[in-house]
Amino acid sequence: MAEELLRLRVADEEGVFALRQAGRHVAAAVRLDFQDQVRVATALSEIGRELVAHSGMVAVAFCLDRRPAPRLLIEIEYAPEAGAHRPKEGDTAAARLMDLVEETGTEARRTVRLAKDLPADVSAVADATLADLRARLGRLQPATALEELRTQNAELLRTLEDVRRQSEELRALNTELEETNQGVMALYNELSTELEETNRGVVALYAELEEKSDQLREAGEAKNRFWANISHELRTPVNGVIGLARLLLDPAAEPLTEEQRHQVSLVAGASETLLSLVNELLDMAKAEQGRLAPRRTFVEVPSMLRQLADLMTPMAEQAGVRLRVDAADAGALTMVTDEVMLTRILRNLVANGLKFTDEGEVRLTTRRTADHLEFAVADTGMGIPSAERERVFEEFYQVPGGKPGGTGLGLTYSRRLAHALGGDLTLESEVGAGTTVTLRLPPYRSLAELRLAHVLVADGHEAARRVLRDMIGDVAERVSEAGDPRTVRDLAASSDPPELILLGPDISAADAVGEPGGPPPGTAVVLIAPSDGAASDETRPERVDAVLDQAQLAPVMLADAVARARTRRTARMP
Repeated sequence: MAEELLRLRVADEEGVFALRQAGRHVAAAVRLDFQDQVRVATALSEIGRELVAHSGMVAVAFCLDRRPAPRLLIEIEYAPEAGAHRPKEGDTAAARLMDLVEETGTEARRTVRLAKDLPADVSAVADATLADLRARLGRLQPATALEELRTQNAELLRTLEDVRRQSEELRALNTELEETNQGVMALYNELSTELEETNRGVVALYAELEEKSDQLREAGEAKNRFWANISHELRTPVNGVIGLARLLLDPAAEPLTEEQRHQVSLVAGASETLLSLVNELLDMAKAEQGRLAPRRTFVEVPSMLRQLADLMTPMAEQAGVRLRVDAADAGALTMVTDEVMLTRILRNLVANGLKFTDEGEVRLTTRRTADHLEFAVADTGMGIPSAERERVFEEFYQVPGGKPGGTGLGLTYSRRLAHALGGDLTLESEVGAGTTVTLRLPPYRSLAELRLAHVLVADGHEAARRVLRDMIGDVAERVSEAGDPRTVRDLAASSDPPELILLGPDISAADAVGEPGGPPPGTAVVLIAPSDGAASDETRPERVDAVLDQAQLAPVMLADAVARARTRRTARMP
């Protein structure tokens, strides 16, 4: 609530002079600076003269308003003259000088309210100080016109002096600014020259980097060609040596002495090892060229592990190490992956374990977690120092002091195969206690475990749509159908878009989901491609998240394709 400081009545020209004087004193009392004191006095003079001329008598109240922020509030009440129009030139002048000018009231009684914001510390003025302020203001004596004119002249002179001082300061500031601008321009020119030189250097560096990249690419291609060619060239004579050694060891051949048989066996073993190294080189060349594309099929893990055990047991017996493949722990475990690649990875890991284990055992176990299917190969061998554990995945790297033999490509090749299958390969080891290498692959989940909500089945043939609908009808909460690309786009752009789109081979992916404004970012798309088509996960259209060969269309393979599409879609979400 505003607290009144002074109240006046103004009825003539002398009263207007007194009002101006009171306004200046009140403004000074509430800690406004000199310029604001002049503004308040001038605003009251202009609007007071106009109101007195219009109504003959006005009542003026000066108040201190502390909330929400401290301000000087001036209320001027007057009774409008009937039928007369009040000019508001004084209001216009006051609006330029004050923070608030407004008029309220009725036709019989109106109030013009002026306000000026005050320093924040004014709100802390004590009541005793406020009472003393009222007393001092109450003792003000009206000034004569001559005294008021003298006061106004003094104010004008002081204002002119302030303007002159400000002009001088402005000129000095302009001079400094001009000097600064000259310095900035000189600096800008210097920086521009340096930037131009830097840009030329960057362009030259980019050209050199591009040249080096071309050289590295050519070197990589040459290396891959060399690996592929030398592998093919070596494989033929090595196979010949292996064949001749087997003929010599054949019981039906000419009998050999014990020493000859031993030597021929050594030749045969060395040849088998050499052939294995050649095959690794050839596979690495394929991996470098990106030609290791998985061929996903339904895999029964226990059966695959039993075959692996039969293959690796002779090698373990020769090394004098016990091999344990816990196929029973896998139970009825199934998965969808490239069985050939998976077998190669596990064979490499088991062979490494047997090679670096002098006594004890090498054990292959399986375990399914919420996020992965794990194959762990643990040995009781010499172990790997901590500084070397990641380096063993580098090409051609072998741990110093380890057993000789091999190319140093086994773990490198195995990790690349793991990545191609959507998984990873990690290693844990302790010197003297053995090594555990773990292959983690995405787990298989059935269609029911995927918890499908809204699925859109799209194909130009009713029979094809019925096949897909029968596969997912019992596990999806809702199934929609579309027989052409336009319907697919309309349903995908609706207020209830599908979370999954299954595109049959009769629907063009480019027309259905390839145009701008296609499916929402969260909608996964699976393309069922003809067996003779070129589409695959590596060559799929941009908006397709997974490709399923039509010849493999079955609930198990469809569930795998849907899971891969979801994973890719989630990874691409912003």
